[in-house]
Amino acid sequence: MAVNKVTWDKVGRVSEPGRYMYTFGWLTITAGDIAVWQQYPDAAFTLLADPLLDETTGDEFHLGAFDIAPDAKPTFTTH
Repeated sequence: MAVNKVTWDKVGRVSEPGRYMYTFGWLTITAGDIAVWQQYPDAAFTLLADPLLDETTGDEFHLGAFDIAPDAKPTFTTH
């Protein structure tokens, strides 16, 4: 199963909480999401579909868990 992630750049560096239309559907961004991006501009959030999808509104998404350094190499090794 693929996990879709979105960055602040991908959502146009929005500066206000709200519901925004993007190529993948409607995305609700909270003040907390923006606060994370302000502190960690490269953070990548997991894109989550709204389980209470109403057929008339289309695809609804919100942001879930985030990775503050999505491109960083791990600092540990596994054997």
